[in-house]
Amino acid sequence: MKIIRNIENYRAEKPSIITIGTFDGLHIGHKKIISDLVNISKKEKLVSILLTFFPHPRMILHDHNIEMIDTIEEKQNLLKNLGLNFLVIHPFSNDFSRLSPIDFIRDILVNKFKISKIIVGYDHRFGRNREADISDLKNFGETYNFSVDVIPAQEIKNISVSSTKIRSAILKGDFNIVNKYLGRKFKLTGKVVKGKSIGRTLGFPTANLKIDENYKIRPAKGVYFIKCLIDSKIFFGMMNYGKRPTLEGKENSIEIHFFSLNKDLYGLKLVVEIIQKIRSEKKFNSIENLKKQLILDQKKCQKLLLKKEKIDIS
Repeated sequence: MKIIRNIENYRAEKPSIITIGTFDGLHIGHKKIISDLVNISKKEKLVSILLTFFPHPRMILHDHNIEMIDTIEEKQNLLKNLGLNFLVIHPFSNDFSRLSPIDFIRDILVNKFKISKIIVGYDHRFGRNREADISDLKNFGETYNFSVDVIPAQEIKNISVSSTKIRSAILKGDFNIVNKYLGRKFKLTGKVVKGKSIGRTLGFPTANLKIDENYKIRPAKGVYFIKCLIDSKIFFGMMNYGKRPTLEGKENSIEIHFFSLNKDLYGLKLVVEIIQKIRSEKKFNSIENLKKQLILDQKKCQKLLLKKEKIDIS
């Protein structure tokens, strides 16, 4: 997969099949669209393209501090092994948002990408103020000679999957739902930085994870069962996210204690996968009570490890 930043840098050599969207979370609905896109591209000998935008349109148009399921780097890593020919990341702006539906179709999709087919989700909208819908897209297809495939909503237990529902579940700490809807584990990517080494004095040395992207969504405050790939080996552990109220913490932090790892991780980039929430954040009346609870938290995580048939830790 070749990554191209800005539509203007794409040079069409052959007709293409394209899909368009923010694809935040790359959930099971998104994967269905991409799978169909890649399969059709091979069958019909078309160039497969995924066009996405960064920043997220809502960050620009509504001044929302929207929290994203994936950083742009995480999204690229998730997409790179799905068989796409091109990932085009276009910088979203107010000027771009003012493109009329016909200008977007004619000037970008037809003239720039030379599309033969487009695949979109059932709720796709486009153009200035999102004023055009699927029926408009099909009408443009008849005018400019491209076909339109529409993928219906993907459901789990009769509930349609969406990025909005996944964000809501992350903020509640419901990772049974999050990971089902994503079709994978939710990830946090960051760099291990120096902390105050308080965990070590409690018998629970921790790696302090710093995430540079402020727009990356964080889970509900609490303790989580996690896993991480380090030096090509999987290590399990528990992660605390929050202000550490027992220790009079002022800012949110991410601290990870690995169960069977004795290694200096400072400066390393880690990708942490959240398996399940263990408990919510709590202020204890003494350091000793906090330590007792951490022992119980670790035992609960280790019990989950022994119940592989009841919990997906893959």
